Amino acid sequence: MENDNTKESSQLFSLLCILLQHISNLAGNPKIVLPVPAFNVINGGSHAGNKLAMQEFIILPVGASSFKEAMKMGDFAPNIQENKEGLELLKTAIEKAGYTCKVVIGMDVAASEFYSSDKKYDLNFKEENNDGSQKISGDALKDLYKSFVSEYPNVSIEDPFDQDDWENYVEMTVECGEKVQIVGDDLLVTNPKKVKKAINERSCNAVLLKSIEAVKMSKRAGWGVMASHHSGDTEDTFIADLSVGLSTDKSRPELLADQSVLPNTTNQV
Repeated sequence: MENDNTKESSQLFSLLCILLQHISNLAGNPKIVLPVPAFNVINGGSHAGNKLAMQEFIILPVGASSFKEAMKMGDFAPNIQENKEGLELLKTAIEKAGYTCKVVIGMDVAASEFYSSDKKYDLNFKEENNDGSQKISGDALKDLYKSFVSEYPNVSIEDPFDQDDWENYVEMTVECGEKVQIVGDDLLVTNPKKVKKAINERSCNAVLLKSIEAVKMSKRAGWGVMASHHSGDTEDTFIADLSVGLSTDKSRPELLADQSVLPNTTNQV
């Protein structure tokens, strides 16, 4: 950086520090901690041109010694036909890269997208000539998630059931909550009233970040917190300031494939 820009850069850095500190003060965090980045590396769901019902397959470099190293470890929509195939691909890639135990897997299922009017989950909802043969119950879907957790290094499942299917959320949290982070996004929409209900009923054990008050409530309950981008986000890097200021456990920036956005957010953190 040239000398005549040093003063301007110093002033900008000071402003960023003030923003971080302000967010940290609002959240009541005496100590600022960098989040673990969570990268969406395989797309499915309604917006991807493959048959995957589940929306996002994510990697989390939990074994990295620094944020910089984590970024080296970690969007596309390959022609994958089945959800376990996506998990198998990630598991193999992690092993071949030499990151076993250092990089783990997460999922954003967005199950409300394939919840049908007969209260079943249609894993083949994207097929034009769908005969309904892949519709399964909430219990069967829960068993499928259990296999995901037992067979793969899967530590986080977001929106595993429909946003109104509280009963299955509770059952899964009771049965699997010690092994996997169950993240409520569509379930909670970061509404403090819904977060409080979920805490009391043990409907999940983590929240996708969209409100400071809900984050404080979630942390008091011992939940994990994940700050997240949204599809079509701009290049603004505020998610980095928000994640660090709130000391969230994890941060999910824009997709790896969008190299115009990711470096800005990364450098900000």
